[in-house]
Amino acid sequence: MSEENFADRLLTAVETRRSHVVVGLDPDYESLPPEIRAAHPGDAYEREDLQRVACYRDFLVGLLDGLQAEAAVVKPQIAYFEVLGTQGYELYMEVVRMARERGYVVIADVKRGDIGSTAEAYARAHLDIAGADAVTVNPYFGSDALEPFFVRARERGKGVFVLVKTSNPGSAEIQDLLLSSGEPLYGRIADLVSEWGRETLGAGGYQAVGAVVGGTHREEAAGLRRRMPRVPFLVPGYGAQGAQASDLRGLFDERGTGAVVNSARAILYAYRKRPGVHWLDAARQETEQMRAALWRAAGRG
Repeated sequence: MSEENFADRLLTAVETRRSHVVVGLDPDYESLPPEIRAAHPGDAYEREDLQRVACYRDFLVGLLDGLQAEAAVVKPQIAYFEVLGTQGYELYMEVVRMARERGYVVIADVKRGDIGSTAEAYARAHLDIAGADAVTVNPYFGSDALEPFFVRARERGKGVFVLVKTSNPGSAEIQDLLLSSGEPLYGRIADLVSEWGRETLGAGGYQAVGAVVGGTHREEAAGLRRRMPRVPFLVPGYGAQGAQASDLRGLFDERGTGAVVNSARAILYAYRKRPGVHWLDAARQETEQMRAALWRAAGRG
């Protein structure tokens, strides 16, 4: 059964919660609050992966319950779950389900991209079976490798975020390479994203095929917004990677929408900067500060 267009659902979530915030769910055992680890100390008879899964579940359920007023989107990063094996993958699927039940838009950060039959299996695993609203994908294999994801965007209300200009420093080694036309490679990928999503345009004026555009590249990102006026942006790089709300003004459209911004470590482990504050209260405070700063940067108060 088809759902409402993904881009429309994303825009609605932003408006409903008055928030552009994406909470990156990147659980790291060594960074967890001490009381979470103390609740599941493990013993000689419990496998380490099971003990860590129990800690992650408590931590992530607390975040999902506690940040509903501040965040519109969550983005579970599959690597942090896969490293714990079968039990970790089951937790990933559980987190996707619980997040959707709580009204979050769920972007599965899986960065998949492979030949057609393999891509179909990835799309089925994360969009059909796990039930995420959207996934991140790597465009290196070209359009045929991404078609299984695009079909679900056109026909089933799912979303796709294509890596265009990522936030990491090394991205320039490939993404900034100049083509014979004189434009950088990421510019050509941006044009392809607009083409790939042409048949997924929603009522709100945005397509369901979006772009990952790092907030750490202020000028390039603003140029990509002008180049892709109908493409929703997923923006990494905020907080721990250095981007601030003022750097992101050019990523929103004239209505103050069109982009959602990810932060993981700065929110998840905010308790480390707030001695004496309960870890969930610290995460909530950090998320609310980010929400308010982005709302202002988008020109909305």
